[in-house]
Amino acid sequence: MVYLLALGAALSNALTSLLQRMGVEDAPEDSTLKLSLLTHAIKRGVWLLGFAFMVGSFLMQAFALHLGDLSQVQPILTTELLFLILLLATWFRFRIGVWEWIACLAAAGGLAGFLIFAQPGGGNLSPTPLGWIVAGSVCGGAVVLCVLGALRGPRWWRAAMFGAAGAIGFAFTAALIKKVGDYVATDWIHMFTHWETYALAVCGLVSVFLAQNAFHAGPIAASQTALVLVDPLGCSVTTCEPGAPTVPSRRCPSWSCSPAPPSWPTRT
Repeated sequence: MVYLLALGAALSNALTSLLQRMGVEDAPEDSTLKLSLLTHAIKRGVWLLGFAFMVGSFLMQAFALHLGDLSQVQPILTTELLFLILLLATWFRFRIGVWEWIACLAAAGGLAGFLIFAQPGGGNLSPTPLGWIVAGSVCGGAVVLCVLGALRGPRWWRAAMFGAAGAIGFAFTAALIKKVGDYVATDWIHMFTHWETYALAVCGLVSVFLAQNAFHAGPIAASQTALVLVDPLGCSVTTCEPGAPTVPSRRCPSWSCSPAPPSWPTRT
């Protein structure tokens, strides 16, 4: 069941990217980094269908991580790239060469290998205010640099830079999801008294907005590669408080390395 859920999530992610790309590809060129891009998207049925697949993917990943280990689930999620190439070749009749398949397999295999052999261990520390400030500053600075880099250059470069910015945002959002999940597990009413709840809403919306700009800016191969590869790496590197033990998060769609409080189970 764990493997089926992970494969279903990977396929849903690939469909999300394709459908949302179709929803924003005909948006005006000057709508980049403007709210008019989102207003254009939500008027398109194909984009809303992609959003539905996004929600479904989130739920399947959450259940898969609840039932299985990180080393079982996360490597399978990297097959999203393979599903994307397969959909482009069959649905859109794109001509996919040998080198494209080799590159896709190498990227997915390399990331899967990293996640398998990383073997994070459990801890008993909760993020400190300083830890959140450091992680937020690093992620925020990286997002700004990526967005600035996306303002110039060829279309593939702009798509990749917007994709990287969105992926970093999703990585930090994953850490916030885990923290808010702790509040929900204890007393969900009081989660509205914590700043992390509102930061989660803001970071999540900004990340989705940046992802739409990535789909709008250029080829889906460039944007999706950045989204798939940077997100888990960002989670494992930028959201860890220095010196704190880390665990995989079970309540977010990607690998969250935020330090675990004592009440959070570290493994299934």
